[in-house]
Amino acid sequence: MTLAPERPTQQTFDSLEPATGAVVASFPIQSAEEVQAAVARAREAHAWWLGLGYGGRKERLDTWKAHIAQRLPEIGALISRENGKPVGDAQLEATLAVDHIAWAAKNARRVLGPRRVSSGMLQANQAATLEYQPFGVVGVIGPWNYPIFTPMGSIAYALAAGNCVVFKPSEYTPAVGKWLVDAFREVVPDHDVLQLVTGLGDTGAALCRAGVDKIAFTGSGRTGKKVMAACAENLVPVLMECGGKDAMIVDDDADVKAAADAALWGGMSNAGQTCIGIERVYATEKVYDSFLSTLTEKARKVVAGESYGHITMPSQVDIIREHIADALAHGGKAVLGGDIEGTLVQPTILTDVPEDSKAVREETFGPTITVTKVRDADEAVTLTNATSYGLAGAVFAKKRGMEIARAVRSGMTSINAPLAFAGVPGLPFGGTGESGFGRIHGDDGLREFTRAKAITRQRFALPIPLMSFDRTPKTDALLVKMMRLLHGRG
Repeated sequence: MTLAPERPTQQTFDSLEPATGAVVASFPIQSAEEVQAAVARAREAHAWWLGLGYGGRKERLDTWKAHIAQRLPEIGALISRENGKPVGDAQLEATLAVDHIAWAAKNARRVLGPRRVSSGMLQANQAATLEYQPFGVVGVIGPWNYPIFTPMGSIAYALAAGNCVVFKPSEYTPAVGKWLVDAFREVVPDHDVLQLVTGLGDTGAALCRAGVDKIAFTGSGRTGKKVMAACAENLVPVLMECGGKDAMIVDDDADVKAAADAALWGGMSNAGQTCIGIERVYATEKVYDSFLSTLTEKARKVVAGESYGHITMPSQVDIIREHIADALAHGGKAVLGGDIEGTLVQPTILTDVPEDSKAVREETFGPTITVTKVRDADEAVTLTNATSYGLAGAVFAKKRGMEIARAVRSGMTSINAPLAFAGVPGLPFGGTGESGFGRIHGDDGLREFTRAKAITRQRFALPIPLMSFDRTPKTDALLVKMMRLLHGRG
């Protein structure tokens, strides 16, 4: 009797609770062949999903978001367990994701559907149409810090635009990704419109090379460069949402109490693990002392392990510790905190930190804030923009709020509120510089997952053909005369 060869054992990895190290679940490390198979299945499902039209897709996406909304406590508890944030914050994250599904489903036809475009004088006989067609299969590589809200900015918009999606969640939060995909499978059980692949970095690299039509990536700039290199092999377009070193500017006439409350939330919620979080504050001389004392007083009431959770990725603790130590070694002062116990970092407020220190120049991704006194808001803008990042930021001011916000070099800025732009589905989300490129959310987010398609249809023949070898010198002279009359008056 001939025995069949044994199949190689499937490699797995464990998802762990940040607070205890307990295993949440084990997941397969999927091979390049398995990832390619998933993309192939998505390719087969695409014709069906596209054929549903905007109305059919909206119906299914609305049912999906209803499933999530009805089970907010369930997904909130899972996010809390796997990511480490408090349940209330986890549920808040999920509600934002639900809102974005609803917006994308509702607005896809308006943004992407065919529309007439003016043909201009020279092509007056042409009917011009513009529409946006889906790429086909989009690969989404998600982060661990906001494991449902952030990838949803790509997944929901790609699906609403008519694409199928293969989703690779972070290896730190795969259970949340699986829950999300399983919920969609309840709505669309017979077609592989949204699929999950799990694994480590090699699985993400395999997704880049598996024949997808676009990759949407969220993560560090270092990993993002590797993703871009893998995608460049086959000219796969990419959307990059990387890190930030976002600042808050507090002007002379700011509501200091509100600014301190916003800085505290923006800097320390989710243990500071927020790409659009506030890591730097520049307060003018007039309000600096009041702002710092108010912020410190409020921060004393924030309890690490209760108000926010443990650092999700253990290796990040070393970076946070290094940034705090570097700030202190260069003359900075810790007016609060600075203590780290395991993966629990106490709320930390640093002052007198040099602008060339790591705590000011590099993304810390922990519950730390540097507070710097500046002469005025103009100096604050200069220092805010003196970074290679350009993701987001905040301004607290009354008279000059809009002026200052426009001067900040970033993709998004909120005035007199923390991170408000992230919760507005109609606004695009993304950065510049080392913070990446491309946009999720809003009209731009829908178009990000499509290619523009231009179509002209000749309605009647012109008496003088311009695009023909039958064109005569007389026709050329008439064209020159026409252009001078129409456009010759500068």
